[in-house]
Amino acid sequence: MEAGKWLEFLSAIISKARTLEVLATGMVGRSGSLLLMYEELHVLSPVVPTREFHFLRYCRQIDQGLWAIADVSLDLNRENQFNSPLRSRRLPSGCLIQDMPNGYSKVTWVEHMEIEEKVSTHLLYRELINSGAAFGAQRWLTTLQRTCERFAGLMATTSRELGGVIPSPEGKRSMMKLSQRMVNNFCASLSSSQIQRWTMLSGLSDVGVRVTVHRSSDPGQPSGVVLSAATSLWLPMSCERVFSFFRDENMRPQVLTVYLTPRFLLLAVLSSGNSFEFGCNLSQWDVLSSGNPVQEVARISNGSDPGNCISLLRGLNSSQSSMLILQESCTDASGSLVVYAPIDIPAINIVMSGEDPSNIALLPSGFTILPDGRAGGVRGASTSSSAHQTGFNSSGSLLTVAFQILVSSLPSSKLNVESVATVNNLISTTVQQIKAALNCPSG
Repeated sequence: MEAGKWLEFLSAIISKARTLEVLATGMVGRSGSLLLMYEELHVLSPVVPTREFHFLRYCRQIDQGLWAIADVSLDLNRENQFNSPLRSRRLPSGCLIQDMPNGYSKVTWVEHMEIEEKVSTHLLYRELINSGAAFGAQRWLTTLQRTCERFAGLMATTSRELGGVIPSPEGKRSMMKLSQRMVNNFCASLSSSQIQRWTMLSGLSDVGVRVTVHRSSDPGQPSGVVLSAATSLWLPMSCERVFSFFRDENMRPQVLTVYLTPRFLLLAVLSSGNSFEFGCNLSQWDVLSSGNPVQEVARISNGSDPGNCISLLRGLNSSQSSMLILQESCTDASGSLVVYAPIDIPAINIVMSGEDPSNIALLPSGFTILPDGRAGGVRGASTSSSAHQTGFNSSGSLLTVAFQILVSSLPSSKLNVESVATVNNLISTTVQQIKAALNCPSG
């Protein structure tokens, strides 16, 4: 019922959410509450437009320990929807929440939508969306379950981190809050809405790179002009295998040399008058590791699946010894995320002490991995029975590679051709190295 919390904890599905008007406050516990709300749903790829909804949300306690939350669309802003590539209406949908004797909750979810497409869905995502898996009830439930496990870890007073680096429960919570904001920022950066439009770069490479620009003044981001660049592609292997590849810190160093000057700052603000050369190591992908081995120095578990965790990484023998990498990996049956950002040691010390991390500036990049929605199996893929149980068919993976780059610390600056060409080369080279490491065809 709180739009802010709804967006904060379900950012992998919701790109925007707000309460427009409280029509009825209800009784104690919010039974009888009626809200007019707005939300945008996304699939974490620039090639899939968001779905926009204006809707009523009604909450009612049906019985002791049993609640119902129901949504239904209102036909507001019809003119805006005519300009959108699709029109979305939420028919009666929602969830039942029942208290269980063991302290858990039983959630039953229903999604009922009416979508009018004016432009055909991108071929890569057509099967996933047409199957209902991209916006259906099963995705909401799996994401909600993973989110609840993470929230339980946030509230826990014990710490299961690796290496004794995080000294207190307060430090752990501060780290988790910072990482949550990092993931939320990354997810928002991939939204494809009427406000955030993506431009396809043509003729610069064989990889379909899309870019968008925004001016950042948020205290949680570097101030200035931010260039977001992303591409989506299909890989002929299971989501589990692709996710495991990106979680393996031994696969991070990348074959790529990038020269950075004060005019073009890549992924982190590295203040120096000199250029920086990032070294290379065949078939690996991470510019931030500078071609050096990477060591995990701390880990926080976010749930029962070991793939759901927050890691603090450092490059060994790196010239940038004051820079660490904060990474969060998330996975469930509906898909996976690996999100990371550079962070300096003074900022990490603030986090470890349990202080508020709200003003620590991060500019995350990362990867999203989704099932392709096609029936069939590939090497390392789930069996048909497990796919039937989870509701997510797959004969391969849909990978989105996304970077955010601070082009200039001056908000009034304009984007230049050099910046666009460099980020296009960065993504194109990264994609080729990923394919090489996974033994995928390079075409």
